Amino acid sequence: MTYTCTIDTPLGVMTVSAEKDALTGLWFIDQKYYPTKTDTWIYDPDNPVFKSLRDWLSEYFSERDPKHEVKLDPQGTPFQKAIWDLLLEIPMGHVTTYGNIAKRLAAIQNLSSMSSQAVGGAVGRNPISILIPCHRVIGVNGSLTGYDGGLDRKAVLLKLEHTDLPQIKK
Repeated sequence: MTYTCTIDTPLGVMTVSAEKDALTGLWFIDQKYYPTKTDTWIYDPDNPVFKSLRDWLSEYFSERDPKHEVKLDPQGTPFQKAIWDLLLEIPMGHVTTYGNIAKRLAAIQNLSSMSSQAVGGAVGRNPISILIPCHRVIGVNGSLTGYDGGLDRKAVLLKLEHTDLPQIKK
């Protein structure tokens, strides 16, 4: 069973999903890859997963590195999951590029190369915004590209994390 509710954040309302004891989704209601098959989801705002998520988001939006644990279980292909695992390694306040992620995954999988575009596709399909920090991935030239929640939100998230990028004014 999939449980759901909405959560208000400083960047807008987000839809949340959980199965068993893990968070499976966190989407801004207007983002590109918003879930479409939600008619069987059960509204349960008091679900313990959502309580943990609210605590995590409260710390995060207070500009602190969250200490609350939220078990994550994003649904995707093995390739997508490998990319999302690498996103989880990007520390708060830091960024990387699609190309760097491609190189890291190629090395892990003992491949000579990996497509940055394929990485970008997997990053864009990240179903758990903010907690799996796809907003910390930027273009090779330092540009803010490819955030399904909107580039304005991406800029705010990076400012909130005190990320030092020349094009982001603090």
